[in-house]
Amino acid sequence: MNERKFPTRYLIVLLTFMCTCVCYIERVGFSIAYTIAADAVGVNQASKGTILSTFYYGYACSQVPGGWAAQKIGGRRVLLLSFVLWSLTCALVPLDPHRVVILVVARLLVGIAQGFIFPSIHTVLAQWVPPHERSRSVSLTTSGMYLGAAAGMLFIPSLVNFKGPQSVFVVEAVLGAMWSLLWFKFASDPPRSEHPKAAAAGFGDSLLPVKGNQKMRVENGGSSAKNGIPWKRIIFSLPVWAIVVNNFTFHYALYVLMNWLPTYFEQGLQLSLQEMGSSKMMPYFNMFIFSNIGGVIADHLITRRIASVTGTRKLLNTVGFISASFALMALPVFRTPNGAVLCSSVALGFLALGRAGFAVNHMDIAPRYAGIVMGVSNTAGTLAGIVGVELTGQLLEAAKHADLDISSPDSWRGVFSIPGFLCIFSAIVFLLFSTGERIFD
Repeated sequence: MNERKFPTRYLIVLLTFMCTCVCYIERVGFSIAYTIAADAVGVNQASKGTILSTFYYGYACSQVPGGWAAQKIGGRRVLLLSFVLWSLTCALVPLDPHRVVILVVARLLVGIAQGFIFPSIHTVLAQWVPPHERSRSVSLTTSGMYLGAAAGMLFIPSLVNFKGPQSVFVVEAVLGAMWSLLWFKFASDPPRSEHPKAAAAGFGDSLLPVKGNQKMRVENGGSSAKNGIPWKRIIFSLPVWAIVVNNFTFHYALYVLMNWLPTYFEQGLQLSLQEMGSSKMMPYFNMFIFSNIGGVIADHLITRRIASVTGTRKLLNTVGFISASFALMALPVFRTPNGAVLCSSVALGFLALGRAGFAVNHMDIAPRYAGIVMGVSNTAGTLAGIVGVELTGQLLEAAKHADLDISSPDSWRGVFSIPGFLCIFSAIVFLLFSTGERIFD
């Protein structure tokens, strides 16, 4: 009776939501704490960009191994191990801008550990969540990222002000430990007797639309996991590349804003993060709202047969990315606090809406290999973090050498125009090459 009132899969989704929330509190927390500590000792923008991007080198290296590990030993176990590793790193490392080597090694370790998280989550969700609940389940899980980022933007500046930058690491380590205990106690693998296909194929896979030459194999129970991972087909699949391109663009825009919005507010607009109050969290809170709206809309369109899975994914992806592109390019034009918050909120909100397109598409086309495909596409997203965060530092330093003040809109125009144009390009790619049909059995 208790399970019917609150099914185990809902508990799993709730825990994965909390997982992404804590992860992004860590990421936003570090960018704020390090930025304040680095500015206090006069670290230049290019050096800040290098340290802030170091995380993504480790993160990129562990995406595909994370998907492979989750496929082989189970997403539940890999998720727990990765959380314990990054929490311990936060607990043991000092936040001192002068100790560059220690910071670089620590951020690499945290990046490697967190790189296992999202492939593991997609493997777990593909096992537990039926197709008609996938859009809103993935949207709720990923919206934890944005709620975590919003919470970080709201509380971390005050924490740094009263307790110092090092306190951020302590709080993050405690949150990581608390989530690890919850996951260890309550998470489980789906019982085979209850969900025969859950082990690797994904719960309820037979409900997914499949391409003609795959249909017979799916009806016969699908191919065995013993056949191995179809790496060649994954790498050369155009629908996979459509996901990869959009993941790259989404994370380029997200990571640039996440890591550089504190600098833009404080130095570009001459505002104090602490004095901005709750308004500074609105871009990420908007992502939380729009992400869940996108998931609900997508599942409604699919379950009511208003649109096909393919049409639904393309519609939400296109609306999200095109709207975000205009907001990003308008951002440096608005020089008031309210204008900047509005533009960044619209940009990030519609990007989150677009995740109901490309980000759920892993489980549409490859439910059995959702963690693997997620690992491949998230590698591209992580490379976007490396390129975008470091390139932004270089662009701002170049503007400085060109005698442009960092508070000038011209210094920031290139920073926000690049992800704006990438959004338009990615929307076109997804329209041309994506599909909602299952192409990997």
